[in-house]
Amino acid sequence: MGAKLSGPGGQGGKTIDQNAEINVTPFVDVMLVLLIIFMVSAPLATVSIRLDLPPAVPNDDPNPKEPVYITIQETGSLFIAEQQTTIETLAADVCAALQPTPNCRDERVFVRAQPEVRYNQFMEVMNDMQENGFFKVGLLNEDIE
Repeated sequence: MGAKLSGPGGQGGKTIDQNAEINVTPFVDVMLVLLIIFMVSAPLATVSIRLDLPPAVPNDDPNPKEPVYITIQETGSLFIAEQQTTIETLAADVCAALQPTPNCRDERVFVRAQPEVRYNQFMEVMNDMQENGFFKVGLLNEDIE
């Protein structure tokens, strides 16, 4: 394709050829950089967390055990079910609540706290449970009425 430029006299001029080819080199460079960025960042986007999920088959036990709940109130009071306890006697009271079980430290215990409970109160209970050998501790997120 050509264009004609005319000079000040209106006549003559020089014909300029236009280049109709697209330079794809910058486009390819950008696409390769983006491809490398996505290839490097894709494995980082997948985070694996180990979960202990319950079995898919139902438990056929006709008399299932009632779970033990430790409740932390905003005043710092601790309760196992409806019985009040202290941090010093917490492990013994949990074992008493799991009485028919031969090894109470292998049973799952649930801890729940009111929203107003301070973090150090909650962690004091969790640390005490771990120090006394209770490693199967579940956390509940529900409203306590």
